[in-house]
Amino acid sequence: MSAVTDVIVVGGGVSGLTTALLLAERGHRVRVWSRDAASATTSAVAGALWWPYRIEPAALVGDWSLETLEVYEELAAAPGETGVRMVAGVHGGERLSALGAWARRLGRVSEVEEGLRVTLPLIDMPVHLGWLEDRLAAAGGAVERRTVRGFEEAAAEAPVVVNCAGLGARELVPDPGVRPVRGQLVVVENPGIEEWFTLADPASSATTYLFPQPGGLVLGGTAETDDARTEPDPRTADEIVARCARVRPEIAGARVIGHRVGLRPARDAGVRIEAEVLPGGGLLVHNYGHGGAGVTVARGCARAAAQLVG
Repeated sequence: MSAVTDVIVVGGGVSGLTTALLLAERGHRVRVWSRDAASATTSAVAGALWWPYRIEPAALVGDWSLETLEVYEELAAAPGETGVRMVAGVHGGERLSALGAWARRLGRVSEVEEGLRVTLPLIDMPVHLGWLEDRLAAAGGAVERRTVRGFEEAAAEAPVVVNCAGLGARELVPDPGVRPVRGQLVVVENPGIEEWFTLADPASSATTYLFPQPGGLVLGGTAETDDARTEPDPRTADEIVARCARVRPEIAGARVIGHRVGLRPARDAGVRIEAEVLPGGGLLVHNYGHGGAGVTVARGCARAAAQLVG
């Protein structure tokens, strides 16, 4: 089997699938090894508004984000198929002058009393992950359910291994700087809200956002570092709804459809895109540590990793 595989990508979330697709489209024979179905990954839980939030290194994130934005703008032409829509909304309390140079290259942006009004990609992640898998299959790649216990296991079947393991990189690399940042969401029946809203306090683990998705209005959220609980907390859910209802009062009476929890794969030193030679001689390319912005930098980081693959 090793003779017909050039690259094994470890991890089947948005970073792994985007990287695998880019490599397959460049002619590599690619397999993705993922412990979970795409629908069960952290990526599937994401609220998924494009925005470089809580991600480092700042010097690289802007370009990765803008490159990914261009791709999403194209994909938004077929939202039912790709899961990507361009939606207007407000980042509460934000000002262009406080953001990096990347923000000056945004289109459809204006400063309003509440903050920054801008039209951005809002992504229905289950649909988008399915689209990535379909595109990968069409390009000759494959996704396999497989729990990886070491990169040498993958290197035995392909000369190049790409590490998109997210939180799993903590044990696989191993990298103790990788840590979970818990995010809890509440999904309610949408009472007619068509625009998104966010209000983030970097000093607090509580954030406020509402994203109108096809399956309901997604309310958030939390950013609890080193909290690995995966069960929804009822009190936290009530607090999320209350915060969002202060922004849009009609949310208070909306019926709750469901609860979601995801563990964002943050890394103390920021995103790692780097190559190293494995003890057995195989090439290992790292692409992990995206925190809560994996969707935002998916394509830019995939290209950077693909350049290391060659």
